[in-house]
Amino acid sequence: MTPFFISRIVGLVVFSVIGIRIGNDLAEFIQLGESESAFLFFWVGALFGLTATPWITVAPVQRMRRAINEMPVPKLMTSVVGGLLGLLLALMLAFPLSLLESPLGEVAPAIVSIVFGYLGMTIFSIRASEIIETIGERFGGRSRRLNLATTRQLLLDTSVLIDGRIVEISETGFVGGTLVIPRFVLSELHRVADSSDPLRRNRGRRGLAKLNELQRNNDLPVKIIEDDPEDFSEVDAKLVALAIQMNSALVTNDFNLNQVADAQGVDVLNINALANAVRSVYIPGETFAIRIIQEGRDPNQGIGYLDDGTMVVVESGQKYMDRNVEVEVTKLINRPTGRMIFAVPENEALR
Repeated sequence: MTPFFISRIVGLVVFSVIGIRIGNDLAEFIQLGESESAFLFFWVGALFGLTATPWITVAPVQRMRRAINEMPVPKLMTSVVGGLLGLLLALMLAFPLSLLESPLGEVAPAIVSIVFGYLGMTIFSIRASEIIETIGERFGGRSRRLNLATTRQLLLDTSVLIDGRIVEISETGFVGGTLVIPRFVLSELHRVADSSDPLRRNRGRRGLAKLNELQRNNDLPVKIIEDDPEDFSEVDAKLVALAIQMNSALVTNDFNLNQVADAQGVDVLNINALANAVRSVYIPGETFAIRIIQEGRDPNQGIGYLDDGTMVVVESGQKYMDRNVEVEVTKLINRPTGRMIFAVPENEALR
């Protein structure tokens, strides 16, 4: 049974009893017999309890739990500290306020405690990054990384965990923010790791191993959230909906998911695009050494690869198979899926 269902049953019973009591008390006022009035208010209370109870009990708790779960730890800690400081100030004012004439002297301390506690939490939450940065500068901490962690959330999909390069990227310090992994992504990763296909099984196990490496990295916060958009069945659709809901960036290697998320206004960080951006850049006319390791698709072509994985197609390079040769760049092609360089052997380019 779900919490919503349980709360409806409890609300039905509680508000039905309350309705009967109110009906008995108001029977004379509404000019009905006690039994008729109790019966009428019984149904009013039952209907109210059945429909409204989840929204005044379970829903606020779930929203609070989701907000706390999605909030980065540094920001959560500053909010708690702000709330405690607000309550401390309210406590200092409680005695003077209690000396006011009744009923103000009885109500004012409670109202001030609520207002000051709320203001303390809100102010410290909004200015969390500046507070942490100031503390970091004062005591020599790593304020910049903590600052980024409080202001940015990065939602990871399954392909990024299986790929694994996010671990090395995060260790360099270029990734700023909290890495967020939904529970339904972990479930999909476990399904891949339990697959009967050896290749899929190895990919899934690699993803789980990389997740463990991320969690052991103390420089970058990683959290697992339980949010699961119920209006969608596919993992990709859930990720896009969750990214919109959390106002977070989506980290993926999936080209199709990238296009769908981008079309819906979600910030997308594509690991493949990052890899292409940091690859060596050569312009037509530049020369470099390359080892020809295989034949090309067209006659007399040779294929080699740079250290960063960029494919180099060498015209008339087949005769240099398994040899290092100086080549001159003739054309460079950039695509979303990768980069390709066309070149000719340098001694033939001079002809």
